[in-house]
Amino acid sequence: MELYIVRHGQTVWNVENKVQGRTDIPLNEEGIRQAEKLAEVLKDTPLDLVITSPLSRAWVTGKTVADSHGIPCLTDDRLIEMCFGEFEGTDRRQEAYQREKRRFFARYPQGESFMDVAARVYSFLQDIRETYPDKSILVASHNGICRVMCNYFQDMENEEFADFAMGNCEVRHVSI
Repeated sequence: MELYIVRHGQTVWNVENKVQGRTDIPLNEEGIRQAEKLAEVLKDTPLDLVITSPLSRAWVTGKTVADSHGIPCLTDDRLIEMCFGEFEGTDRRQEAYQREKRRFFARYPQGESFMDVAARVYSFLQDIRETYPDKSILVASHNGICRVMCNYFQDMENEEFADFAMGNCEVRHVSI
């Protein structure tokens, strides 16, 4: 299986450096352009299926690529961004958020832990490996989900995991 891991295009909250989490912030104009450019960059990449988070920023990103390839675009709830609880909508640079971000086993107040996210994302990855062993799949989701997916395939030290980031519409390829 060929897996293409993609983070969604830009949103207003990305520009404002706010924690988005499960707040359904749409792509801004630049994010739409990024998704269109992504589709162009991947035009010669054989893809069989796109699977996205149900949040609009990931769905529109993935659907743009799927439409350009003439392939199905599905959603999977396990790809929804991490629930950051009381930190959603706050500045990513604030000290309290940065401290919580490094408590991997603890849930954010009124949110999830990275362990919660890993349980659902690893289940998703196992399911697609079994269901689509010979396919080429693009998964469009969120930075937190991309972090956990990339960690599934490559071990990361704690600080590397905490500092992991993918740019908007960045693609990482894994052959399984």
